[in-house]
Amino acid sequence: MESTLLSISNWLITAAFFTLLISLIPLALSVKSNKKTAEFISIIMIIVAFIMEITYFLLRWTATGHAAVSNMYEFIATFSIMLILGYLITYHYYKTKILGLFVIPLALILIAYGSMFSTDVNPLIPALQSNWLAIHVITVTISYGILSMSAVAGLIYLLKAIPHDEKSWRARMLEVIMAGLVIVLVYIATTLIMKGAVDYSDEFMYTDQRGQTIVADYHLPSLINFEGAIAVEHLGNNEYEPADHFHSGINLPPVIQSQSLNTVIWSVMLGVIIYGILRLILRRRLSAIIKPLANKADLNLMDEIGYRSVIIGFPLFALGGIFFAAIWAQIAWSRFWGWDPKETWAFITFMFYTIFLHLRLNRGYEGEKSAWLAVIGFILILFNLIAINLIVAGLHSYA
Repeated sequence: MESTLLSISNWLITAAFFTLLISLIPLALSVKSNKKTAEFISIIMIIVAFIMEITYFLLRWTATGHAAVSNMYEFIATFSIMLILGYLITYHYYKTKILGLFVIPLALILIAYGSMFSTDVNPLIPALQSNWLAIHVITVTISYGILSMSAVAGLIYLLKAIPHDEKSWRARMLEVIMAGLVIVLVYIATTLIMKGAVDYSDEFMYTDQRGQTIVADYHLPSLINFEGAIAVEHLGNNEYEPADHFHSGINLPPVIQSQSLNTVIWSVMLGVIIYGILRLILRRRLSAIIKPLANKADLNLMDEIGYRSVIIGFPLFALGGIFFAAIWAQIAWSRFWGWDPKETWAFITFMFYTIFLHLRLNRGYEGEKSAWLAVIGFILILFNLIAINLIVAGLHSYA
C-alpha cells in the first residue's frame, strides 16, 4: 500500500510539472493578445496542477506517516507548491497574468532542482520525530512562496524600468541577475546529466566532523575534496578498495560539504562559459531578451504586490523560521538557539526583511529601490536553500 501511494504521488508531481509547462502557452497568448479564453485556460491548468501537487503532498504524507518535508526533495517540492499557491492568491486579488510568466518557470525550476535529490523514504532521525516538523517547515515554505511573489514582482519592475542598453550600475546588476539564472540552470542540468545520463561516479572515503566514516559519491571530477579523503571503489556488501580517481589536491575540513561545493564550483565555471557563449551569439544582454515579457506590466501594481507580499510573508517567516524553530530546537536539542549555520542564516534573513520594511515605511524606499530589496531577499532565500543546506555542515545537514 505504501509503495502504491508513493508511486501515485511521484506520478502526480511529474504530471503537475508538465501541466504547468503547457500552461505557459495559453498564458503567454493571453498576455500578448489579451484574450480572455486563453487566460481562463491557463488559470484552470495552473489550478489543476496545484491540486495535483497538493494531492502528491497528502499521499506522500499518508504513505510515510509524517509530513512530506523531511528531506531536500520533499522540501523543494513543497516550496514549489507554495509558490503556485502564492501566485494563485495574487492572481485572485490582482488578476496579474504577467506575474505568471515568471512564477511558473520558477516553480518548474524548483521541481527540476528537487528531482536531483533522492525520493527514497528513510526513517526519521530522532530530532525530526515531532509534530513540529510539519508546523515549522510548512509555515516556512508558505512564507517562502509569498516572499517569492515580492521578488518576482521586483524583477518584473526592474526589467521594465531599466533600459537594457543603459550603461549604469543598475543595468549591469540586472544583467548579473540574468547570469545568475543561467548558472542555476546549468547547475541543475549539469547534475542531472552527469548523475543520470552520463552516470559519472567517483567515490571518496573520509571521516566527518562527528568522527563517522562516510563515502562521498562525486558525479563531477573532484576539484574540492574532504580533508584526509581516500579514493575508493565499491566492491559490494559495504566493502571498498583503494582506487585512482581524479583529484585536484585541494582539501577542506569536513565542516564544509566538499562534495556539494565541488558541484557548485563546476556549475559556476560552466555557467559563466555558457553565459559568455549566449552573449556572443545574441550580441546583446540577456535582460534585453526577457524584457519584452515585462513591457505590459503596471509598475505601480508590481510595486504594490512586492510590498504587500513582504507584509504578509515576513510575519509568517518570523513565526515559522524563528519562533516555531526555537520551540522545536528546545524540544530536540534542549536549547532555543545555538547559532547553527541554518539558524544563523534564518536570523540574517529575518533581519534583512526587518530592514526592508523599515526602509520602505520610514525612508520612502518605494519603486525601484524596493524592487532591488525584494530581489536581494529572494537571493538570500536561495542561498539558504542551496549553500547553507548543502555546503555547510551543521545540525540541519540532514535536511
